[in-house]
Amino acid sequence: MAEGTVRVEVDDHIAVLTVSRPQKLNALDLDMLKALSAAADEVEANPVVRVAILTGEGKAFSAGGDIKAWGGMEAQEFGHAWVRYGHRVFERLATLRVPLVAALNGHALGGGLELAGLADIRIAEGQIKIGLPETGLGMVPGWSGTQRLVKRFGAQVVRRMALGGEVFTAEEARLLGLVDIVSPTGGALEAARSYAKRVASRGPAALEIVKLMIASASGEDNGSAVEALGSILVAKTADLREGVAAFSEKRPANFEGGW
Repeated sequence: MAEGTVRVEVDDHIAVLTVSRPQKLNALDLDMLKALSAAADEVEANPVVRVAILTGEGKAFSAGGDIKAWGGMEAQEFGHAWVRYGHRVFERLATLRVPLVAALNGHALGGGLELAGLADIRIAEGQIKIGLPETGLGMVPGWSGTQRLVKRFGAQVVRRMALGGEVFTAEEARLLGLVDIVSPTGGALEAARSYAKRVASRGPAALEIVKLMIASASGEDNGSAVEALGSILVAKTADLREGVAAFSEKRPANFEGGW
């Protein structure tokens, strides 16, 4: 039986995803990665949701990948079943159609920071610590710590964490651009809900398209954002309706360049 899960609660156009493995400081194992993927699918499929919040239960946001989950893996299994699978799950969350706000209720270290880093907005409680301690264990950040985090926060701050082992306070992280807002202890989720309500009051279609446009501009999407934008545009055209009708009726399409 899995000892952790990810709860999804939807209220007033806001979905709250809570990583729930508090006895392990919300460390991620394969079951937790699968639960994150399922939670992302649930949010994506719910047309009521306009914005999502990601947070942790208990004292930590996430302590990262559970060493017991990957420590005994052979190299090939580690690379495929752990690192590459984790990448797919994190990419699923990063490319949600709705904006994602991370409410950092506790420390975000290693894979926990990589998880927070995929959100669009980060709100951290004042007592938390942020860092990438992997090299101290003789390993490297594996879930986009040297890729997405560099694109979003800059190479130098990632060097300081990954090479120098520096751990930042919430306020230091805010000044470095790692988090956007610092809240009082115990206040991250409330602050995230307030911010999410602001986001949810804006045009849902515009939010989705702007998120895709930013992903394209930042080079994070490998072309998928451009194809999604193009597909959304074409889906509304008279030409597409004519093409589908012609296919169904087994006749040549009569395209008129209609929008």
